[in-house]
Order: sequence, then C-alpha cells, then structure tokens
Amino acid sequence: MAWQGLKLNLKVAQKQILTPGLVQMVIVLALNRLELREMINQEMIANPVLEELSEEPTTSDNYSDETFLKAETEKVPEKPEANPFDEFDVGTFFNQYLDTGGDGGQSQEREISERPSFEKFLSSPAGLTDHLTWQLSMTICSDSVREIAENIIGNLDENGYLTASNEELAQEGKYSQDDIEDALAVVQDFDPIGVGARDLRECLLLQLKAFDPQNTLAQQIVSDHLKQVQSNQIKEIARALNRPMDVVKHAIDAIKKLDPRPGLRYNKTEPRLVEPDVYFRKVDDLWQVFLNEDDMPQLRLSPTYRRLLTRDAADKEVRNYVKERFTAAIQLMKNIEQRKHTILRVCQSIIARQPEFLDKGPDELKPMMIKEVAEEVGVHPSTVSRAVANKYAHTPQGVIELRSFFSEAVNGPEGGGMSLLTLKRMVKKMIDEEDAAKPLTDDQIAKKLEEAGIQVTRRTVAKYREDMRIPSTHQRRVKS
Repeated sequence: MAWQGLKLNLKVAQKQILTPGLVQMVIVLALNRLELREMINQEMIANPVLEELSEEPTTSDNYSDETFLKAETEKVPEKPEANPFDEFDVGTFFNQYLDTGGDGGQSQEREISERPSFEKFLSSPAGLTDHLTWQLSMTICSDSVREIAENIIGNLDENGYLTASNEELAQEGKYSQDDIEDALAVVQDFDPIGVGARDLRECLLLQLKAFDPQNTLAQQIVSDHLKQVQSNQIKEIARALNRPMDVVKHAIDAIKKLDPRPGLRYNKTEPRLVEPDVYFRKVDDLWQVFLNEDDMPQLRLSPTYRRLLTRDAADKEVRNYVKERFTAAIQLMKNIEQRKHTILRVCQSIIARQPEFLDKGPDELKPMMIKEVAEEVGVHPSTVSRAVANKYAHTPQGVIELRSFFSEAVNGPEGGGMSLLTLKRMVKKMIDEEDAAKPLTDDQIAKKLEEAGIQVTRRTVAKYREDMRIPSTHQRRVKS
C-alpha cells in the first residue's frame, strides 16, 4: 500500500467582507424617518461624542465639523470609501453568506440554532387561528371532519372569511362533500359567530340566526336585499316586501349592529403612525423630490470631546476611547448622508417614470420594476428594496408607500404599457358597476378587456379577482 503523505495546497479566493460600517449602512438605509429618528436619539445617548446641532452655532469651535470630520476620517486606518455601494454588492454578499460551506458555516448555524429564541421570553396575544384551534380541540367529531375543519381554519383571511372553495377543501376527492359541509358547520358554530362565512351575506345570516333567530324579516332582508341595505334604500325594500317602513327600518337597525368582520377582533394590529419620508412637489412645471427632515436631529461632533484628543489634555487610555467614539460617530454620520443620497436618487428615478400618475392619479401608473431603477441609479436591486421599504411619499394623490409605485407590466416585465395594478383596478371597477342580478363572469371581463385592447385570459382575470379577494360570479349574484 502506497503511503499517503500530507499535502499542502494554497488556494486564492476573493471574498467580500461586511465591515461594521457597511452593516450599519444597510440597517440605516432600511429605516423610515420615524425609526431613524429613534436610532439617532439612541445613538446620542450611547455615544457622548454625538450632539444635536443647535440652530445657532457656537463660536468656541476652532474649526467646523466638516473639517474635523475630514481630518478624523483620514486618521482612521481603514481605506476611505467615496461611495460604499460602488464597492460593495449587498445582495451578492448575503447570497454568499447564506451559502457558506465548510465546517465553519455549520458550526455557526449550530450555534445560532442552539440559542433560545427571544420570542420565547415574550407573551403574544392569541390570534384567530389559535382561538379556533383551541375550540376545535374541545369538539367531538370524526377524524375526517376534524382534518377538514383544520384546513378551513388555515384558509380564513384576517376578517374570518373562508377563501378556499369546496373543491380545494375536498383535496381531489379525498373528502366527501358531506364531510366538508359538516366541518364547515362545526367551524361556523365557533366563536366569533360569523367566522367561516364565504361572503358578507352568509356572515350576517350566521349572526342573525345565532343572536336574533326570531327576526325572520332581518334574515330575509340580508338574503334578498343586502345591496339595497348598503345603499340605504329603505323605501324600495319596504315596497318589495310589502311591509311598513318603520318595521323595515327597525330590522335594518338590527342588521347594522352585526359585525361584518368577526375575525378582526382576534387579528387586531397596533395602529402604525405614518409620516412621509419624502415630498413630491412640482417646481417650475417639473417634479422634484424633497426629504422630510422636520424634527430630525442634525448631528455634530462635540467640541468638548474634541479637546480631549489633544496630546496633553488626557491620558492615552482616554484619548483612545474618545477616538473610538469619534470613529463610530463619523461612520454613523456618513451612513445617514449615504441614506439621504440613495433615497433621493431612487425617488428621482421614480418621479421621472411616473409623472402621469402624479398629475392624474392611480389609473396612470406605469409599469416599473425594481431592477430597472437599480440599473439607472447604479446600485443592487436589494438596495432599492431597502430604500423604499416602509417609506412613504407625500404626493398630490395622497400619502403613498414608495413600494406601491413598483408594478410589473400586464404582459410581463419586458412588454406592455399598462401596470398590473392599473389592470386590477379596471377589473374591480367593472365588478363594482355590474348588474347585481347578472354579475359578470371572468370570461366576460376578459372579453371586455380585449375590446379595450388588453389581452388577458379568463384564468388571469380569475387570479386577479382572487388576489383582490373578490367573490366568484355565483357568490356575487343577488337573487331577485
């Protein structure tokens, strides 16, 4: 047997390292103005070198923050970066990071998995799914009914409405229609009453039958005249039912006390304050972007701590600490400026592509992809995603999330001049204006769009309708 000797191999590989400064740059870019303001306030508490710039500059400073910033940056041993995005591809870095090979990556993964989740130390309110699952566990039923009921609970939207069809619940014949109806009856009997309904009419009827079973007039009104209730056509309802106006009004008052969204009481989210990060304004007939910096702390470097950097002002240990704090402060200020620069460039690209939307409204929204803006700005698409994430623009059309400006074209990213969001609005408008007794089918909507010069299939229309949570033709039909 030949002796297998040890071999020494050299391998040269090029890797991108995410420095602490770049980590912070990525974090800062993703923050909206409220979050950034909170971060700046926290940093001023943690770093004594950082101060908020007063409106009137002090005269005791020997030179400006800008001069000091430049001088201190030159002292930092790391190579200065004119534009970190030019040298660092954030998206590629994370792809490489998640694909780490070798034992080092595995040990790091193992270390992270062994740490207890911080969420385990926090109490979380029970949501609708938990509330219904607990009730199901207390219910006596067959195994097949229980499995279907679990599937029904998993297909409820935040309002408590069932979004899956009977065919989907049957799972290609695995369950019978009788079992599906039994499981649906089980779930619809749970608290909150009205949950598991397939539309508003069914939701209200479930509540009436549970809370006011003797009020057959209210049940009849919901069954046959719900649209007229929504438009407050009391006279027409009274005439159709041949009942006195005051009796009908009393029944409608009972209907209006019902909850059209029973699931929301268990799916409540805390209200979120929204402040625009940017303003889109027209100046000399041209759209321009302005950052909203109201109440945003403007940072400067403390002149008191500057003096501690002089050779005779403090001992070496103090000077090293102060220098470290100055380096961190400078990095933060650079990253905040980089954030402003990136957001402005991205927004300038947006308004250059969407002037008709800003002038005329949502129907004029043009297709626009993140990749296109990224190429124009000269950054990675993930940078654009962070620049628009959870950020809002004040426009003539209202305060709009920056992310909503992006939409693919109807015929795919490469073709078509209509935004997908605009097409969905057209579909919704057709359905809103349809005859309730003869609602439009998906095929009829597709033909109407074709007449308008938009080529889409019936299946595509059905998908858009489902995305907007609009019921099917059968579910929308109002019986005369």
